[in-house]
Amino acid sequence: MPKTIQIRDVDDEVYKVLAARASEAGISVPELLRAEAARIAARPSAREWLERTRRRTGSTEITRRDVIAALDERRGPWPDAGS
Repeated sequence: MPKTIQIRDVDDEVYKVLAARASEAGISVPELLRAEAARIAARPSAREWLERTRRRTGSTEITRRDVIAALDERRGPWPDAGS
């Protein structure tokens, strides 16, 4: 059964941004917050995420160089400086 959540004391500026985002999406603020709450609930908590990543098997340690190489691969080639 659906539950009701009430949030009090939301700053005017925060509400203004939420209302603008909801308007851009063509939905109401409650619809926006409902979708965001569902998105948050679908993600693991920080504790759950850390437990999962610690359980991953792998005998090789990831180095800083590995991380940078993976990021460079994901980002693609550097833009041409002459452009």
